[in-house]
Amino acid sequence: MFTVEEILDLAIKIEKNGEKVYRDAIEVVANAELAAMLEWMADEEARHAEWFKSLKKEWVSAEANPLAGEMSRQLFSEIIGDSNFSLKEVNFALIRKPKQLLELFIEFEKDSILFYELIQPFLDKKKTRELIQRIILEEHRHIEHLKEFMETEIGIVIDKSG
Repeated sequence: MFTVEEILDLAIKIEKNGEKVYRDAIEVVANAELAAMLEWMADEEARHAEWFKSLKKEWVSAEANPLAGEMSRQLFSEIIGDSNFSLKEVNFALIRKPKQLLELFIEFEKDSILFYELIQPFLDKKKTRELIQRIILEEHRHIEHLKEFMETEIGIVIDKSG
């Protein structure tokens, strides 16, 4: 079973990795509006990481076993590392169209949601399940923002159901 601390450590790692990827992408885009939107997304990821850190302080008991917490952090670090799910193998310099980049980031956000949904059956406490639901809602908000940008800034209407 995953603890609140393990979930928060993982969420912080995912958000930090996402922030780095968005900032790396900013370096290769020529479109100023797209760069600004990617900056916003990177800032959102950073804000989420800080939010998860504050939740960790709030929810993790002072009586928690520090050895177990360190072991879980090491395990998650080995599992996740610097990977960013679907972004792991991407060379941003090869992406030529904003649509391709935005679709890639939508997939990244969907992968994050999928990961959180996959670990839900292993959660044994109600507050941990509630935390995961909050994380999933935040990731859905990112997807909607990316879709809105595609529609309003580059005029691409995409399927709202997916």
